[in-house]
Amino acid sequence: MVRIGCWFLPSDIIDACGLKCPLPVLKMEKRLASMVSGATLTVLATDPMARIDIPLFCRQHGHACSLEAAADTIRFTIVKG
Repeated sequence: MVRIGCWFLPSDIIDACGLKCPLPVLKMEKRLASMVSGATLTVLATDPMARIDIPLFCRQHGHACSLEAAADTIRFTIVKG
């Protein structure tokens, strides 16, 4: 866990807000490579293309992916396959 102010965030979170694709996907791919199967990764992104690129990458590589959108930020929850 990482402490930010009074908030604790899981260590397996990527804040890709403000980055344009393909950077969110590349950061996610690098982190997933170091994780064990079944581990969960959260990716935060603001680029609208991430809605297409991240789920597509996950489907192609056998990872489960769900997304939630709030305001301008998209939150992806990925479970490594």
